[in-house]
Amino acid sequence: MSAASRLQSEDQFMCSICLDAFTDPVSTSCGHNFCRTCITQHWNSNIQCVCPLCNKVFRKRPKLDVNTFISEMAAEFRLSTKNKASGRSEEPAAKPGEVQCDFCTGTKVKAIKTCLKCEASYCQTHLEPHLKLARLESHLLIHPVDNLEDRMCKTHNKPLELFCKTDQTCVCSLCPVLDHKNHEFVPLKEGYEGKKAKLEKTVAEIQQKMQQRRLKIQEINQSEKLSSEAADRKKAEGLQMFTTLKQHVEDIQADFMETVEEKQKSTKKQAEDFIKELQQELSELTVTAAEVEKLLLSGDYLHLLQGFSSINAPPTKDWTQVRVHHRSHEGSMEKAVAQLEETISKEVKKLLKVELKKIQQFAVDVTLDPDTANPELILSDDEKQVYHGDVRKNLPDKPQRFETIGVLGKQSFSSGRFYFEVQVKGKTDWDLGVTTETSNRKGIITLRPQHGYWNLWLRDRNEYRGCAGPSVLLSLKSKPEKVGVFVDYEEGLVSFYDVDAAALIFSFTGCSFTHKLLPFFCPGFNHGGTNTAPLIISAVSHPE
Repeated sequence: MSAASRLQSEDQFMCSICLDAFTDPVSTSCGHNFCRTCITQHWNSNIQCVCPLCNKVFRKRPKLDVNTFISEMAAEFRLSTKNKASGRSEEPAAKPGEVQCDFCTGTKVKAIKTCLKCEASYCQTHLEPHLKLARLESHLLIHPVDNLEDRMCKTHNKPLELFCKTDQTCVCSLCPVLDHKNHEFVPLKEGYEGKKAKLEKTVAEIQQKMQQRRLKIQEINQSEKLSSEAADRKKAEGLQMFTTLKQHVEDIQADFMETVEEKQKSTKKQAEDFIKELQQELSELTVTAAEVEKLLLSGDYLHLLQGFSSINAPPTKDWTQVRVHHRSHEGSMEKAVAQLEETISKEVKKLLKVELKKIQQFAVDVTLDPDTANPELILSDDEKQVYHGDVRKNLPDKPQRFETIGVLGKQSFSSGRFYFEVQVKGKTDWDLGVTTETSNRKGIITLRPQHGYWNLWLRDRNEYRGCAGPSVLLSLKSKPEKVGVFVDYEEGLVSFYDVDAAALIFSFTGCSFTHKLLPFFCPGFNHGGTNTAPLIISAVSHPE
């Protein structure tokens, strides 16, 4: 039999609804044959009785009788098909979760396609008619799905074939006429392509965000690693410092104990020498006393008179003024403590020098901002020096300009660490520090952290204060000629250093910065020429 005649023969004995060999085939008045169950279910699911092949409408559901001839021929066809298939290996059964073929009897085989027109899923064997018969070419085959009810219009029980762009929903072919009038529609494929493009863009954006977060995780891990390494270094430095201090304490303690013990040994030896000498005299006196007693007890006048001249008392020392001198230990403790303080001071100064060198690595180039300077201030051409003049310049009253004697640096900082140095030599009054970009610059300004100012000041030549609110009076061993200002934004730290002495002057700790910080300078009034020296932003000598 030729391929064409075989296809024609198969087509004659297959139901166009279930696409399998007829089971209880019945004929309609229009001459088309269907399985009794298939045509009955088809009419039960539709409002009108329509022939699935020619679309003939029956006003009244026809009475269906089995076509015995077709039934017999279909039985032979099924037997022939079964015998023909027996020579091939069986397809594997569908696994749990896989879509099953709707037409397999016995073992259900995994479906490879679902037909939206037929509303059924097919394995490879039962899919063949869709691939061979011309009248089934128009059927839409998709990857197997088992939720076909979701692909049917709930209102008209028709397949969802269109996409309503107006309502952004899938509709059947009747919806545009009945429920979505004047809406814009496109085929599902076109709607799919549009949404697919948007989803692909969304996926790309999501992947970009994912990559950004991966990089951020790497950045945070790296920061944590660097922080951990810095902490380990700092712990090692601290351990070394405290070990050194501990050794100094132990050495001074040993010297103190040795000094006290040496004094006590000297006193003890003196006492022992005195006692030895006294015991010697006591022994000699005892012998002489015994001889005298013996002479007295003899009762012999002649013997006593003859022996008297030979008895002489042994020479002895006058012990009346002899004393064991109690060695005083007063001052030993004070001397040891003073020595300890001096040693610790040297070690702390050495440590501060090292710390200052590390801090100087964060030096930044700061220049003064003329737009913020009070009109009475004089700035140098290089914008590195400022002092108070006698003449008030006529300058525009900008929002950022100070009404009081102040000026800001141009540079602002919102993260990390930074450091700058200012020469204050020869001045009797000045203010130095940092302030926020939003701090008040008009009227009377109170230099306190709660007002956005972290500053150190000098008043009347010798009065140094940390403007902590209330201010803290500082006792300095020497007057600083150059002040270093260090800020750690994340740590919330603002520290001031005497650069030449490598000494910490004052620190603000536990600060919470939420705005950009700018360097703040106030050279103070010139006070009739006593405070004319400028504040000078100095170049920092970077350590090697």
